[in-house]
Amino acid sequence: MKYLKSAVLVPDYPPPNRPEVAVAGRSNAGKSSFLNAIAGSKVAHVSQEPGKTRLLNFFEFGSHYRFVDMPGYGFAARSGDEMQSWSQMVETYLTLRGNLKGLVLLMDLRREWTADEEMLKKYCQQSGKAFCVALTKADKCSTKEQRERLKVIQKTSQVAETFLISSQTKTGIKELEDFIFNEWIKNKETR
Repeated sequence: MKYLKSAVLVPDYPPPNRPEVAVAGRSNAGKSSFLNAIAGSKVAHVSQEPGKTRLLNFFEFGSHYRFVDMPGYGFAARSGDEMQSWSQMVETYLTLRGNLKGLVLLMDLRREWTADEEMLKKYCQQSGKAFCVALTKADKCSTKEQRERLKVIQKTSQVAETFLISSQTKTGIKELEDFIFNEWIKNKETR
């Protein structure tokens, strides 16, 4: 995987010549760490301060598809104007990008499902985009806690495609990558 470009406006997006998978989540969900783990190298900057991603960051993932790192939500320190422009940028991308195949929602395993996550899920359902949940930071919990939290999130979210992952230990990363490719990309690249 390699960094391609960052953009805010539609004319600045890369050509829609391959499928894209959006990566969304709260500002501290571990999106950059996930991208680095799936790439097997440091392609995304991991900041100690949440909310640093302010643009749509496009990454080529081999010759088949791209990942698009979206700015995190739920970062209270941003101004009202900044939150409004963030919302417009994200909605424009999700609404207008015809080659967007699905959205991976990254969520800290220890957090509860909230209205923000529900909104993203419903948007994907209404627009016909695939959707899955990746529960991050699994290494922070025992195996028993992981299983319990997985059940709680699946029940609350009503999303069967929910994965436990850890960017630190690489747990679940290959399983999630295989799911994305086999279910969303393979044989669908020309659709």
